[in-house]
Amino acid sequence: MRTGDQLRDEILSAARNEFAQYGLAGARIDRIAKMAHASKERLYAHFGDKEALFRQVVSADGAEFFDSVVVRPEAVAEFAGEIFDLARSRPEHLRMITWARLEGLRLQAPEWEGQAVHERDMTAIADAQASGRVDTRWKPADLLAMLLGIGMAWAHWPDPEAADADDATMASRRADAVEAAARIIAPHHD
Repeated sequence: MRTGDQLRDEILSAARNEFAQYGLAGARIDRIAKMAHASKERLYAHFGDKEALFRQVVSADGAEFFDSVVVRPEAVAEFAGEIFDLARSRPEHLRMITWARLEGLRLQAPEWEGQAVHERDMTAIADAQASGRVDTRWKPADLLAMLLGIGMAWAHWPDPEAADADDATMASRRADAVEAAARIIAPHHD
């Protein structure tokens, strides 16, 4: 017999699979319940409605995605490479975030130790700027968005075969992402 927490986790896992494939509009509660070996009534008792379940999954995925990578003041450019790795190894997280944006849902920013993740990362960028490792002409928030974009560029490339490249090609793409980030953040000397 499953505990309530085990059932909840199985429902979330099934919902992640369903929502990642179909989004909020296309997902079906009956498929989620069947995959989780639960009744629709139990699913609704735990989560309320389909949108609440979707929000819960996206929130958990966003937190897991952004908790997996941290901007380090001594290695800011490497953040783009870590995002590249994460987008490649956990594409379902990226799909969930994309579905939420397509659905027009406003979501809470993921937190880390009581602080919004982007605040944590912007503080690391500001620290790197203060130590002379990152160009001070950038606003930390703007630079963080660009580093995320560089790291996710190949994940958003419209050719679906790009994700199936061989290991050497992927390693080269990752190195290029880090190099592009390094060039962008390089301190400017007049």
